[in-house]
Amino acid sequence: MSLFKARDWWSTVLGEKEEFDQGCLCLADVDNTGNGQDKIIVGSFMGYLRIFNPHPVKTGDGTQAEDLLLEVHLRDPILQVEVGKFVSGTEMLHLAVLHSRKLCVYSISGTLGNVEHGNQYQIKLMYEHNLQRTACNMTYGSFGGVKGRDLICIQSMDGMLMVFEQESYAFGRFLPGSLLPGPLAYSSRTDSFITVSSCRQVESYKYQVLAFATDADKRQETEQQKLGSGKRLVVDWTLNIGEQALDICIVSFNQSASSVFVLGERNFFCLKDNGQIRFMKKLDCSPSCFLPYCSVSEGTTNTLIGNHNNMLHIYQDVTLKWATQLPHIPVAVRVGCLHDLKGVIVTLSDDGHLQCSYLGTDPSLFQAPKVESRELHYDELDIELKELQKIIKDVNKSQGIWPTTEREDDLKVSAMVSPNFDSVSQATDVEVGTDLVPSVTVKVTLQNRLALQKAKLSVYVQPPLVLTCDQFTFEFMAPEMSRTVSFSVYLKGSYTPPQLEGNAVVSYSRPSGIPRVIQCKFRLPLKLICLPGQPSKTASHKLTIDTNKSPVSLLSLFPGFANQSEDDQVNVMGFHFLGGSRVTLLASKTSQRYRIQSEQFEDLWLITNELIIRLQEYFEKQGIKDFACSFSGSMPLQEYFELIDHHFELRINGEKLEELLSERALQFRAIQRRLLTRFKDKTPAPLQHLDTLLDGTYKQVIALADAVEENQDNLFQSFTKLRSATHLVILLIGLWQKLSPDQVAILEAAFLPLQQDTQELGWEETVDAAISHLLKTCLSKSSKEQALNLSSQLNIPKDTSRLKKHITLLCDRLAKGGRLCLSTDAAAPQTIVMPGGCTAIPESDLEERSMEQDSTELFTNHKHLIVETPMPEVSPLQGVSE
Repeated sequence: MSLFKARDWWSTVLGEKEEFDQGCLCLADVDNTGNGQDKIIVGSFMGYLRIFNPHPVKTGDGTQAEDLLLEVHLRDPILQVEVGKFVSGTEMLHLAVLHSRKLCVYSISGTLGNVEHGNQYQIKLMYEHNLQRTACNMTYGSFGGVKGRDLICIQSMDGMLMVFEQESYAFGRFLPGSLLPGPLAYSSRTDSFITVSSCRQVESYKYQVLAFATDADKRQETEQQKLGSGKRLVVDWTLNIGEQALDICIVSFNQSASSVFVLGERNFFCLKDNGQIRFMKKLDCSPSCFLPYCSVSEGTTNTLIGNHNNMLHIYQDVTLKWATQLPHIPVAVRVGCLHDLKGVIVTLSDDGHLQCSYLGTDPSLFQAPKVESRELHYDELDIELKELQKIIKDVNKSQGIWPTTEREDDLKVSAMVSPNFDSVSQATDVEVGTDLVPSVTVKVTLQNRLALQKAKLSVYVQPPLVLTCDQFTFEFMAPEMSRTVSFSVYLKGSYTPPQLEGNAVVSYSRPSGIPRVIQCKFRLPLKLICLPGQPSKTASHKLTIDTNKSPVSLLSLFPGFANQSEDDQVNVMGFHFLGGSRVTLLASKTSQRYRIQSEQFEDLWLITNELIIRLQEYFEKQGIKDFACSFSGSMPLQEYFELIDHHFELRINGEKLEELLSERALQFRAIQRRLLTRFKDKTPAPLQHLDTLLDGTYKQVIALADAVEENQDNLFQSFTKLRSATHLVILLIGLWQKLSPDQVAILEAAFLPLQQDTQELGWEETVDAAISHLLKTCLSKSSKEQALNLSSQLNIPKDTSRLKKHITLLCDRLAKGGRLCLSTDAAAPQTIVMPGGCTAIPESDLEERSMEQDSTELFTNHKHLIVETPMPEVSPLQGVSE
């Protein structure tokens, strides 16, 4: 962005829907007045030639009728206009106009007017050349060192240079290897033509070489050329710039030195006469035109560069001296003397905006008003501050402070899960071993009260559950309109998901432009991932859930999982997950207990959670409101810690494999560079088994990449199993300590902070930081623990011992009466509600090691400390029917 805008001196718009390019603008004293005042000559692709002599009454005036000296329609498109000594026998300036198939030279003259209409200007055709080839651009100069006249060189679209000595055609030469024409310029000091070929290299051709080369009547080489008759066209020097050029300009400091300026697509170059780079500058924006001119400083050159950001930059060599804003994108820029004002910058856009401007700024006349001073009443300010602090404190304590009625009135989202499976399963590319994986249809309905645009519905389920479609976009929803979309859900992986709950989220914008998000949760049926199975009497992992009501028949709780061969077994039910694992559910005949057992610890979660949900629904239908579940067994932390160790081991293995893969890839690239050097050598040396080493390294890279991918899949499965086990541990802690829903939510936020596990941010360090925060705030024993600061950076730990100790300590403090809360008063030491002494948080690893034994013994016997009423000791199988 520019600090200053170009000061508009005079401007106008040329015609309607006309197009212009960089060759369509020229400044010169075309009518030969001799007073040093330039005229603006503009030609358009529509064939209009206009000549302006602006003289505004005041700065910024638009065009006046007398500013336009001449306007004529030449019928053919005008590609380029130039002014020079193009007519023999005189050194007067004439106008050369290049059309696609014709070159015309005109004389512009003016006649003094005797009436109020002013001077009259006439255009007279001096001569013209009809071209045999389509023209692209032209340049002029004193070719060959002639005096007092200018010759014209035209480049055709097929790469031919045609030289005209004023009224007569001299010769034509094809540039060697030409594919597309580039910009063309003439250097009078070296008597050379300079262009940029389609090979993206600057090429210089001597005029003498062009003149004495074989005539180019045909594009192909003649037999005489092949036999050596005549001279071939040889380039003087070349320089590869690596990009296509937009324009070329030649600037001479004096007779002994000149510079070749080339404007590329990303850089502009300054070259010496022999093709060596004097300097180059990388441009920040895409350029559109440029104009070098001599600077007032000795040995430097100023360059005007226009770009596609409506900016005009002024460089002194490679140093940016000024940046100014233009009202249009310039395609041509010139500097001249207009109306006795030197250094006027004339710019032309591709749609005909012609502007004369100068650089500078206008003084700011704005003055900031004085602020009225008023006397401060500090007592009133203190009262107001206390009121605001009280409002803020009340808001922080309250819940549900954000109004949701407006958002719910705008859009209502509901989801309905089909009670039956799809007649034709939509499961594709599944990894489950069973023959047929079922799928179930979910319908989401959107009902809006107002008109909504670009509402987006996103659906998410827990992997390995997948959706047939998870993104829906509604471009426009009319008021009081209902839209329904349907999709299918099925199990893709060979392991169980951590939850059967899905989430549908709709993001939209209200008519006022305020963005809104509303979500709706739906629950998938258990039979989607589970089939009736044979019950098992023995299992490695068992849980017992106590209730305060008489046991309910499992057939009424799980009607879809009744085994027909064992109808008499109403208190035993088996579940077979599609992934292969089995879970058995037993209901006691004599006591109010249920047992869940399985070979895998994490598989207990879904059946346990489903049992509690269905028991609550069953008793709610019966009108019983005081139903409650509890857990009085020992907390299965050892099984939970084994899953944590397995997950952490896979993370460490993944880190080692990635480091090894990086080393092998580095070795592979080093061998490639060594082989490439050998192959490029003109006198190749023996490979010394480098090819064998390259092949072996390549195989190692492929094997390591496969190992990394396999480890990532195993890590994802392990993280899913860890989440299931974490849900189970949180459920058991809540039942064990009778935690409220808010406290359970705090535990879930601490133990389940991530939806996806990565190497940069893993589950272990995140959960350790969250549990440490709880232990040092709401579960702290003293203010000394509250003063401890947590590390602000999460790094992967060396092992999981610290995390396991913190989880054990968390359970221990909950067992001693500690409660979870996030209010501002939670930092107060909880000496009233915590009976007995509470173990302090270790401040170092040494203190942890000294505390480990006492903490473990205290926790393993926690059930003797926390029971509120004495209960008889029972064996694990007492009261449970086998």
